[in-house]
Amino acid sequence: MKKLLLTLALAAGPALAQMPQGGPPPAVGVVEARRSPVTESSEFIGRIEAINRVDIRARVTGFLEQRLFTEGTEVAEGAPLFRIERAPFEATLDQAKASVASAEAQLYNARVALARARELRATGAGTQAALDNAQAQERTAAASVLGAQAQVRTAEINLAYTEINAPIAGAIGRANYTPGNVVSPTLTDAMATIVSQDPMRVAFTIPQRTALELRQRFEARGGADAVRIRVRLVDGSLYPLAGRIDFIDTSIGRDTDSILVRASIANPLREGVQASQPGARRLIDGQLLTVLLEGAEPVQAITVPRAAVAQDQQGFFVFVVGQGNVAQRRNIRLGRSTAELAVIEQGLEAGDSVVVEGIQRVRPGAPVTPQPAGPPPGQPTAPGRPG
Repeated sequence: MKKLLLTLALAAGPALAQMPQGGPPPAVGVVEARRSPVTESSEFIGRIEAINRVDIRARVTGFLEQRLFTEGTEVAEGAPLFRIERAPFEATLDQAKASVASAEAQLYNARVALARARELRATGAGTQAALDNAQAQERTAAASVLGAQAQVRTAEINLAYTEINAPIAGAIGRANYTPGNVVSPTLTDAMATIVSQDPMRVAFTIPQRTALELRQRFEARGGADAVRIRVRLVDGSLYPLAGRIDFIDTSIGRDTDSILVRASIANPLREGVQASQPGARRLIDGQLLTVLLEGAEPVQAITVPRAAVAQDQQGFFVFVVGQGNVAQRRNIRLGRSTAELAVIEQGLEAGDSVVVEGIQRVRPGAPVTPQPAGPPPGQPTAPGRPG
């Protein structure tokens, strides 16, 4: 009996080896690689900077009498901000004016004496020494008048400094000194700070290697004029207005191997908000955000869903369904892509059928059963814009 079973098993072995393994080819979802307009984009971390910033400081020493603004709001150029006690400076001005009157009286007497000395010298009754002395006294008196007038001008300037006005238009921060304090030009802290509001400046750094790549990409299209700057706020929202690069530093940072770039961007009042209200604009000096450096005009590029792209030690690749529904590996070079959309710079042609669903079941050179892939949940069917 044992010999019979062993004989049957040996006879069935070749037949089992010839039976097909794994069943039918796996089903996969495919999409067609298409050439479509995309906006090239690179992301960096940047900050908002005010173009103009002024620290408000006292120019004379005195008691702070009034604060004339609301902290955190916008002020117009020339608007009154602080008032220093005026009485001491008004008294100094009156004293200077009295000195002018005294000096002018002395000048009058000196001129009368000079005229008398000239008459006496002409008749021979006076000496030349007396005439010279009279002339010297007249000149000294005239100089005293000029000095007294200069003191009046200085006193007027100091009196004017008791009224501290806004040198620029912008948003003013908190006041560091309240009425009753003594303020002076030697104070360490500014009395307040004003920053301009519209336009603002976006400052960010670009690694040297990335800067060279961007220059090669956009130089033929107009350089800095071929790109625009968009910003994404910390809440993820995209600021609606675009900016333009207006400054590229002339040297690269030794510590970071990066170059500083600045762009100007409009910062209008929010709709329905008055400038006198705090937080009237969306962009704030010192604000941290994401900077998107985009091409000003879209370019034609081959795109596929990012889910179709895989990566191993050899780099990025996709599976393409070729003749006979056989899957083939294609090594690719990615352009600027997003989590949803891949821009293919090399490795694919428009019209290629690319596997996007069921990639884990595909083996290079093995047949598959292709069918149109559905859109990812929550995603549009049309290709988006890479960022």
